[in-house]
Parts: sequence; structure tokens; C-alpha cells
Amino acid sequence: MPHIQLRNDLYGITSLLDYRQETAAPICELTDLLLCGESTLNRSERELIAAHVSRLNDCTFCHSAHAAITCRLDAGGEEPASNNIDSLELSDKMRSLLNIASKVQRGGNHVTQNEIDVAKEKGATDKEIHDTVLIAALFCLYNRYVDGLATAIPANPAFYDALSKRIAGRGYKMPENGYHTLQF
Repeated sequence: MPHIQLRNDLYGITSLLDYRQETAAPICELTDLLLCGESTLNRSERELIAAHVSRLNDCTFCHSAHAAITCRLDAGGEEPASNNIDSLELSDKMRSLLNIASKVQRGGNHVTQNEIDVAKEKGATDKEIHDTVLIAALFCLYNRYVDGLATAIPANPAFYDALSKRIAGRGYKMPENGYHTLQF
């Protein structure tokens, strides 16, 4: 049961975005820029960072949503089924970026020059490192926002498939006509 009065037909962060649309607008804009905007990391790689951090934060809604989106997108990686990134089939560059994201999840001061140097040795650019840190930090915020207000989690796993279709198609921009219940 959510800690505040939210629509009962919306789940996770969507219910919070609907609740306070003036704060939703900048959140949506930043998320769309980071996860869907121009980047040398493809969309599925950026979604994987979001899913991985959300899993480390035990945020069921965000992890499930972003893992589903990662799997739906072209060139998508494996769903991060465990917290051990060594078990995933990833490029060395992506593995090093996920390691940085894991350190950010623990706390920004856990990222050391060594992790940055390794990522650069594996081919990561300064912008990719920057965006990885920002995506990881942003999803720590989202995970705490979603779980801190005890938002509802859908009982039907088909919800995440429907959500992944919607996000893959339109990104994270705030819908002009408001949030609607997903049909699945």
C-alpha cells in the first residue's frame, strides 16, 4: 500500500510522475536524454546500467521494468539475473562500466581512479564514463523514490512486457495527454 494517495491503476514511478507532474517533467526529460538520446552507448547498454543498479538497490519495479526494456531493444544484453556482473556475457568495456555503476550504487566515493583507468583501457570514453555515473546516480534516486513511497508493483509479469513496448517506442518523454493504464 503506497504511503501517499496515488492512483491505483498506475504502478511504480509512473504513479509518482502522475501524482506531481511539475516534478515529473524534468525527471522525464533527463531520463529520456540519458537513456534514449545520442550516445556511443546503445540504448540497451544504458538500460542495462539502470536495471543493474536497480537490482543492486533491491528495487523490484525499476529492475523488472529496465531489464524488460534491455531485453526488448535491438542488440540488447542479457538481463542482469544476478548481482555478479562477471556472469553476464558482455564486452570488457560494458563490464567495466557496470563495475563503475556498482561502485556509484554503493556511494560516489567508492569510484576510484583505478576503475576509471580500467574503463578507459577497455575503450570507454570520458562521456560514456560520465553518463554511466549519472545514470547510476539517477537510478539510485529513482529506486529510493519508488520504494520510499511504497508504490504499487504489478502482480502480472506481462505488465513489464507492455511497458517495455511503450518505452522502446516512445522513450521517457512525458505523455501530452497524461499517464494511462497499460493494457496487457
